[in-house]
Amino acid sequence: MFAKPPVRQMSDYTQTLDSEDKRTATRVAALDIGSNSFHLVVARIVANDVQILHRLKMKVQLARGLDADNWLSDEAIARGVDYLRMINESLGDFEPDSVRAVATFTLRQARNARQFLTAARDVFPYPIEIIRGMEEARLIYQGVAHTQHAEGRRMVVDIGGGSTELILGDGFDPIALTSLQMGCVTFTNRFFRNGEIKQKQFDKAITATVQIMEIAPEQFHELDWEQTLGSSGSIRAVTEQAMAMSGGAGDRHVTRKQIKELVSLCVSAGHVDELPFEDISEERRRVFPAGLAILKGIFDAIDIKELMYSPAALREGVIYDMEDRLSHHDIRERTAQSLATRYDVDLDQAQRVLNTTWTLFDAVSVDWKLDQQEYRSLLGWAALLHEVGLQINSRGVQRHSGYILQNVEMPGFNQEQQQLVASLVRFHRKKFKKSEVREFSLFAPPEIERLIALLRLGVLINIRRQDDTTPFFRIKHKKNELRLTFEAGWLSSQPVFEASLLRECIQATGLGVNLEIR
Repeated sequence: MFAKPPVRQMSDYTQTLDSEDKRTATRVAALDIGSNSFHLVVARIVANDVQILHRLKMKVQLARGLDADNWLSDEAIARGVDYLRMINESLGDFEPDSVRAVATFTLRQARNARQFLTAARDVFPYPIEIIRGMEEARLIYQGVAHTQHAEGRRMVVDIGGGSTELILGDGFDPIALTSLQMGCVTFTNRFFRNGEIKQKQFDKAITATVQIMEIAPEQFHELDWEQTLGSSGSIRAVTEQAMAMSGGAGDRHVTRKQIKELVSLCVSAGHVDELPFEDISEERRRVFPAGLAILKGIFDAIDIKELMYSPAALREGVIYDMEDRLSHHDIRERTAQSLATRYDVDLDQAQRVLNTTWTLFDAVSVDWKLDQQEYRSLLGWAALLHEVGLQINSRGVQRHSGYILQNVEMPGFNQEQQQLVASLVRFHRKKFKKSEVREFSLFAPPEIERLIALLRLGVLINIRRQDDTTPFFRIKHKKNELRLTFEAGWLSSQPVFEASLLRECIQATGLGVNLEIR
């Protein structure tokens, strides 16, 4: 005879759970505003481990609305904004700092991208970052590297709607990155606009891909990697159809022979509506030939024999990048340090300026509505890098430094973050010209001007470039007012320095700051 198991009350389970060590969990979300699709990933970060909870994909085909003059149509903007409204409803109660939205090729190219961002702000309260192609490549690699185990070097291919990213890496570290202007939506508009599929169209699309591949860095032509991985919807669709042709066998690999057979199959169909593919959406069917042509062109250009599909891509890379930042491993720190080394920055002076600037920032940040860690970080990187232009010429160093930081590749920084650092540095000395400060979507003009004012003071106070000559001062502030009080009699003993500070009071007025020196 079997004995009945004891009935456990709910309180027993509660006590069991209470006895376990509770670990803090953070919910985060990443949105990839792509040229073909919008992808949302929701994850949970526990003890530095990322657990994917939810994925949402919406076919938007934003790039279809981009004309030859890089103007995004009103219809495409409205379509994208409608999808953002739906995505916002699905996010519910997420905190602003827990959501990161990145936009790629189409908004990079669109001359009226600000129109899209302004309309989006009404329905989507989270900031949208337009990222450069190289930053997109870096994030794609992070997503693949964290989810796809591989020994040795690997090459990652990601065919998006408007651009294709290639990344050569080892472990979690990218070695070479490139972003090429070819994608399944843009190539559909260029070579397969009416849905017709002919061999001549395939040949032109493949040739165009091979030609574009010629500008890829030399490392991608040296075949110095052990495995080729592919991400994104185009490569997934090609891989799935290749597996279907082989009776479902294999483990998500696609070979050169299978790609050639798929091209023949497409040409035989003659039109996208006649493609004999099962389980493929109408939207993917329309761009399938273009994605296939790009993939074949890449295979031909760098002699790839076989590629394995990876389900992770940009959005997963954004999630892992957020996890790094939450764990205080911000890639932007390494970028700033690398630039400081490359341009032979006087690190002692940079540290003096950084310390003074942060002292000022920490004192005024709440009253000046700058109380976000992001502002402190960006101001700090500007302080560290404000003299990179000395390698060009000491005369007009602020212009040279601003130009370098505006144009150099800065992994980890989105377009606006990089442009803000460049703007701060551009006006760290000499006359401030408001007309030369570009408009931002993520940062308001008063915030930018106050950050410039703080960096200018940090540089000026350390103008003698010596630790023992930096003066002691007290800080008083309220709203847009700032008073610096030096030790009694010190300013009168330093007439040149005093004159410089008094001139700075005039410049500060143009920055919206009422600066007083005593």
